[in-house]
Amino acid sequence: MRFFLAIVIIVVTCFKMELVAQSTNSVSSVITKKTANNLIQFSGVVLDKDSLTPVPLVAIIVSGTNRGTKTDFYGFFNLIVNPGDELEFVSIQYKNAYYKVPDTLNNRYYSAIQILVKDTVKLPAIEVYPWPSKDEFKKAFLTLNLTDTDIERADKNLQREALTYLERNQTASASENYRYVMQAYYTKVYSAGQQPSISLLNPVAWAQFIDAWRKGKYKKEKKN
Repeated sequence: MRFFLAIVIIVVTCFKMELVAQSTNSVSSVITKKTANNLIQFSGVVLDKDSLTPVPLVAIIVSGTNRGTKTDFYGFFNLIVNPGDELEFVSIQYKNAYYKVPDTLNNRYYSAIQILVKDTVKLPAIEVYPWPSKDEFKKAFLTLNLTDTDIERADKNLQREALTYLERNQTASASENYRYVMQAYYTKVYSAGQQPSISLLNPVAWAQFIDAWRKGKYKKEKKN
């Protein structure tokens, strides 16, 4: 008799546990389905307040969570949110902006335009010295050689050795390169649709040829 009562109690307990598990699963599925139905696809564009131009690479963070996204090159963004979420727009050049998603939305798609205001960040001034300490500055100042006058320094800079060194090692400046490229472009445009001109009557080409000939650039190397 006791053995029969024990079997009945075990069967009834297992049946109750199964009912509780089914009810729990049904409630969780309802909650998950309800949560999924409340999700909103929130999209929009971020613009500058002054020029109304798109602002790229703006971080958009859902407050209190680790979810977020960023705008593309054209300022557009797309994010899944819940009704009532608060979004924070963060960019280095602009002040932080906040947007509260309405909690009374019934549609699954929502869009908005967010305006950002430029922020001026003033950094503290930094003074850079060539000496690491005041003692090093004092030592360099006391050992400074100021015996040469302006005339002596100018004479040193105009010596033949210094000018030869600059002539051989100094490259063309930006203006010289620009002038050379533009001259080549004008020559190409001038002779467009024609036979290319020859340099027999070009004095610059003759000067370059004579200079190269004097330096022996056209001599054949003797074979060992």
